[in-house]
Amino acid sequence: MLKPLLTSALLGVCSTAFAIDTAQPEVQAFIDEMVTEHEFDRLTLSAALEGAEHKQKIIDAISKPAEKSLTWAEYRKIFITPERIAAGAAFWREHHETLSHIAATTGVSEEILVGIIGVETYYGRITGSYRVIDALSTLAFAYPPRAKFFRKELVEFFLLAREEGMPPDEATGSYAGAMGRPQFMPSSFRAYAVDSTGDGKRDIWDNWTDVAGSIANYFNAHGWHSGEAVVTQATLGSAWQGELPEPRNTLSTKDNIASLSKKGVLFATDLERDASAALLSYAGEDGPEYWVGFHNFFVITRYNRSSMYALAVYQLGQEVAREYEKDAG
Repeated sequence: MLKPLLTSALLGVCSTAFAIDTAQPEVQAFIDEMVTEHEFDRLTLSAALEGAEHKQKIIDAISKPAEKSLTWAEYRKIFITPERIAAGAAFWREHHETLSHIAATTGVSEEILVGIIGVETYYGRITGSYRVIDALSTLAFAYPPRAKFFRKELVEFFLLAREEGMPPDEATGSYAGAMGRPQFMPSSFRAYAVDSTGDGKRDIWDNWTDVAGSIANYFNAHGWHSGEAVVTQATLGSAWQGELPEPRNTLSTKDNIASLSKKGVLFATDLERDASAALLSYAGEDGPEYWVGFHNFFVITRYNRSSMYALAVYQLGQEVAREYEKDAG
């Protein structure tokens, strides 16, 4: 059971902040697991969880993610703006040596690095103000649709805090518990964050070299093909038969370049005809938009399971690159 931290008896309204009740069976089972399987001290862990808060606004936020509630036209307007493009070009100029080095050593292009950082945190401006322990505890113990996932992330978070010597009540992030400038979930932090500066720390909050290196490491671990195309705009030619494809969250390829061309999809690419590809449909501002996503496009969706997210990352990176090159010229 969740205990209210504050109440307003005069107004007859309860606060939406609640202390996590460590006597709750689910919480007790979690503590038992951490003690038995990971050798945590019971009293220390219980104290950390007792200091965590259930927040209703976390539940509200995760129940209505932008990727599910907005059309592509609406979603795009959040990220592809003159202000964000200008901020991206300024960021690129300031960190050009770091971005160039990471791109050269990992094969993940500067445009993709800049696109990810721009969409995730507006170049470090928006990293989230929720305590990670509050976000993960709320979702692990009070959000049944994804409680199993967030319970695992809470395990990962306590392991991470111990490994990194990080007080668990100090880390901040998004309403879903994503941390730092690359917005890594705890499991991703433990698996993919790297110390690109060689100072013995994996700092994804304040060290842009570690941030860029960690993002690139994530992409390479998920199969990024260096130098290959990501996505290209398409049209449906006269050979297309059947109903027009409806916008949906496509996260895998069932076709290749040759099979899509045979179906009447018109697009340009230098990739081989047997390269995997998928037709993507979006609700654009002026009607349907069609794109063809290649292997690298779906690597981006491993970062966030949304085809709108992946296209926003790609387009922002391209727009920032044009602005950066214009300034350099």
